[in-house]
Amino acid sequence: MRLLGRKELKAPHEPRAFLVAIAKGLLFDYFRRAALEQAYLTELMLIPEAEHPSLEAQQLILEDLKAIDRLLARLSSKARAAFLYNRLDGMTHGEIAERLGVSVPRVRQYLTQGIRQCYVALYGEPV
Repeated sequence: MRLLGRKELKAPHEPRAFLVAIAKGLLFDYFRRAALEQAYLTELMLIPEAEHPSLEAQQLILEDLKAIDRLLARLSSKARAAFLYNRLDGMTHGEIAERLGVSVPRVRQYLTQGIRQCYVALYGEPV
């Protein structure tokens, strides 16, 4: 579907290698999303059953998590990590820079990339 959505699609030089690359990408996405779902279910088990969201709400939350995962998958691994460290863990730019082994200005660039991705997802247009 992503290939069909491209404005320009060139014929691959090596069709078999091209299909293998697509298959690997699909498997990687599948396993990453399965791990995300398992992490959510594990966290859900840590809260008292009386406070569990309804099954419908759980499914909606899981779909939202998968959508966020797809959104952040467009970022480099360091940009994604920096964004999550900042937004989920509340780490400062300096702490993130130290953890990732990059400069503070680079962390700012990573965070800007993450915020831009979120903006485009919400409003459909780049900043």
